[in-house]
Amino acid sequence: MFDSVIEEKIYNAVLEKMGRRTSASEVNSWINSLKDVQIVLSSDDIPKDVGVALEYNVPYTSKRVDVILSGIAESGNNSAIVIELKQWSEAGKVEGKDGIVSINMHGKKEVTHPSYQAWSYVSSIENYNEEVQDRPILLQPCAYLHNYYFRSDDPLLDPIYGEYLGRAPLFSKNDRQKLLDFIKKHIKYGDNKETLYLIDKSKLRPSKSLQDFLTGMIKGNEEFIMLDQQKVVYENVIANAKKVLNGNRNGKLVTIIKGGPGTGKSVLAVNLMVNLTNLGCVTKYVTKNQAPRSVYYNKLKGTKKQIDIKNMFSGSGAFCDTPKNTFDVLVVDEAHRLNEKSGLYSNVGENQIKEIIESSRYSVFFIDEHQRVTLKDIGTEAEIEKYALEAGATIEHAELDSQFRCNGSDGYIEWLNDVLQIEETANFDSTGDFNYDLRVFKDPNEMRREIARKNSVNNKSRLVAGYCWNWISSGKNKNDVYDIELPEFDFKMSWNLGSTDTWAIDEKSINEAGCIHTCQGLEFDYVGVIIGDDLRYEGGRVISDYTKRARTDSSLKGLGKLNAVEREEVADRIIRNTYRTLMSRGMKGCYLFCVDKELGEFLEYRISKTVL
Repeated sequence: MFDSVIEEKIYNAVLEKMGRRTSASEVNSWINSLKDVQIVLSSDDIPKDVGVALEYNVPYTSKRVDVILSGIAESGNNSAIVIELKQWSEAGKVEGKDGIVSINMHGKKEVTHPSYQAWSYVSSIENYNEEVQDRPILLQPCAYLHNYYFRSDDPLLDPIYGEYLGRAPLFSKNDRQKLLDFIKKHIKYGDNKETLYLIDKSKLRPSKSLQDFLTGMIKGNEEFIMLDQQKVVYENVIANAKKVLNGNRNGKLVTIIKGGPGTGKSVLAVNLMVNLTNLGCVTKYVTKNQAPRSVYYNKLKGTKKQIDIKNMFSGSGAFCDTPKNTFDVLVVDEAHRLNEKSGLYSNVGENQIKEIIESSRYSVFFIDEHQRVTLKDIGTEAEIEKYALEAGATIEHAELDSQFRCNGSDGYIEWLNDVLQIEETANFDSTGDFNYDLRVFKDPNEMRREIARKNSVNNKSRLVAGYCWNWISSGKNKNDVYDIELPEFDFKMSWNLGSTDTWAIDEKSINEAGCIHTCQGLEFDYVGVIIGDDLRYEGGRVISDYTKRARTDSSLKGLGKLNAVEREEVADRIIRNTYRTLMSRGMKGCYLFCVDKELGEFLEYRISKTVL
């Protein structure tokens, strides 16, 4: 079934299908693991026409299943066994954290239990794959640790993992016969890959956005299955909070969680707020951005008393006069947007980071420094550490490293960082690994029509723009007063109306263009981005020009106080971060129109380079 060059075939297939070049360590893992799989599958008891898939991509994520075997169950249903492979030779139990174990791999670290991992991948496939749901196709997860020998009191088999072991059996090196029996139990006959074809070619159910499933989350429903590092980070925060709640920690604690767009920061933050409240913690979800708070509040109307809903969410400037340690835990989303001063005129309080840390015994900051989009944004890792140390807090760090937006493509975010020259990315032009609808339009009207067409399906697509057009104050509540005009194309559009903070979900918002402040922290199926002339392509480089920003744009207010060099550097960073944020709001696609024709041509060229 497998031959001696299987790793080369997988490497080439991953390159062809995903455009991703595979590291030497991953190639070695294929060599080591698949030999053991081959031994199991070489049994005469396994049908010769059983289907085999390797490195199957979990829908809407950057995660991949190691092995799927397919066939027909004794019942006559299509059946597939999902196998998570591990090269571990030892592992340790982790108390007080659900589904977490410790391993030694380049140092000791905590990861999800293999049975949890296999089950969570299958759950994600079941949630989104129409064929799996409607036919149905029976999916059976398991994990195979082919270098691992179970002891009589093995930590991986401890009763604390019983729930996940029941969902996804765990097999070790000395369990080959048990793994074989498991396969035989669920696959009676071969199917010549029919089941794999059905799974792979199936339509996908709509992807989930936080704003659509918030009500269920507040009610305690498990709307999002946490995968891998998400689960590890979540369990660590919950464990810390329990210690704080039970008085088992002396002094303050601060956790800084870094993650790029679409890594699940907001999903985790809201989940934490809900479950910490259920544990009895005095807690709040905190964010500087008004837009997501308004959307969340609107979505939750009718589920609880209005005062209870409002108490769940807070702006970042609400802690100026809060007594010390009033809260057990404050969960701070979009912490990169924190400001120094609070209030309408930025004349209240001392420092939002400091005030949040002082107001709580445990503060959790979710941060992406590449999403700092105004001059007032001070939320950096260094600043948080500074005030944490001043408060005598213990500091912990974590990172979310997998993509759950942009069709689950890490490659798109890397491409975006490189194209916008935010940071250099290896292999940026040789990887077409994002199966993502990315297009450049030469006519903004055409882009607008396409976004409107996408939006007509479920009201989940929006048009946004860089802040290069003044917001006409006399018409801020009239969408027939056109702020954005491109005479060459006879294109006219209003900015989002000043009377709404729920532009992201309002039915008529398709007729208005959003800006960075109305969409940051939220997500859509498709986003159309008008890139103004504050970003151009000249002399072989993408350059920014802050003088082209609108006079009504407050994000660069105070720039004149800086010297010439600082002014250019700061403004350049804000402009690039703004477009990176706008261009990463879409879960399924991003459409672009550039005022600067040369920039549009450059982006078209760079997109073409991703197609192998």
